[in-house]
Amino acid sequence: MKMRAFGNVVAIIQARMGSTRLPGKVLMDVGGLTALDIVISRLSRAKRVTQVVIATTDRSADDAIVAEANQHGVACFLGSEDDVLSRYLGAAQAFHAGLIVRITSDCPLIDPEVVDRIIVGAVESGADFASNCIERSYPRGLDAEVFTMKALTRAHEASDQPHQREHVTSVFYERPDLFRLYSVAGDHSYTRHRWTLDTHEDLALIRAIYSHFKNRDDFGWREVIALMERRPELAEMNSHVVQKAVAS
Repeated sequence: MKMRAFGNVVAIIQARMGSTRLPGKVLMDVGGLTALDIVISRLSRAKRVTQVVIATTDRSADDAIVAEANQHGVACFLGSEDDVLSRYLGAAQAFHAGLIVRITSDCPLIDPEVVDRIIVGAVESGADFASNCIERSYPRGLDAEVFTMKALTRAHEASDQPHQREHVTSVFYERPDLFRLYSVAGDHSYTRHRWTLDTHEDLALIRAIYSHFKNRDDFGWREVIALMERRPELAEMNSHVVQKAVAS
């Protein structure tokens, strides 16, 4: 399958230091690397992704994220803290994206094979927007959304509510009259698992997972499922945490 029809397939990681539950979480240590380092590393192994970039804010508090990205040779775009949709559009334009992959920086278990599957689904279906969040089956923390540059531009024009500006992709779900969606779901539901980073309990679980794999970052999500099945006490570490919708 050729990706040239969309030009660059740019994975944009949205990141900021601010977090009401766990401030500075994206630069917290996980087995000797920061959570952001790991997201970059894992996402860079997606075969269908042309370039990985970071979209952070223009606030001085996020200079640390820019420094971290520079250390790893990853380009950054700086934009509005609150209008994350405009930040995404600016980043996509700056790096000449044809197809955009949206990833949040609080997903240090993001799986490159899952990302590739969603990209392929978007291209083969001809959809404006493809995701594994439309019909959830994967563990939370493997979330990825893929959309065309044309669709992102239309979303920017159509989003006139504060929550749509903050959460980037809300308008895709809310306006089926404007966008064609494609759902990528697995054969089984693993939605009881929470692998995102938003609380101290989440951090403890993610550190435990990485410790089991000797702090490598090349294991797949199914290996983590197998680990959880052997050691169900791990999943209990953050099973009580309620998901909070926030912008990164």
